[in-house]
Amino acid sequence: MKDMLGKYKSILMYLFFGICTTGINISAYWLFYTFLSLPNVISTILSWIISVLFAYITNKLWVFESHSLDKQVLLHEIPTFFGARFISGLIDLAIMYIFVDILSFPAMGIKFISNIFVVIFNYVASKVVIFK
Repeated sequence: MKDMLGKYKSILMYLFFGICTTGINISAYWLFYTFLSLPNVISTILSWIISVLFAYITNKLWVFESHSLDKQVLLHEIPTFFGARFISGLIDLAIMYIFVDILSFPAMGIKFISNIFVVIFNYVASKVVIFK
């Protein structure tokens, strides 16, 4: 059991913090869009900023265990992490804009669906490019 846990630790940690990040993203979106009545696009961008900051810290320290604060390491991790998250943020923004603003689907349902695509993209980018 311990060997199996060790083998899948990064995936399990990514799932745990991915769920937390997704929860933060969806909660922040709800707060901005539903509670504060901000436009869909603005709510999506603001929730993205908050969740990406949380995701960087948790992914660096606990998922991929990259504890280095060396300048060279950070010069690789930070731009690649935020660059990949920028791409997934654009995916989220496009999905939200098309399905909520243009096609008038329910915002919160689409936000949940959009996050599935975002989580998959972010894991692959983090595992293969950022924290390799």
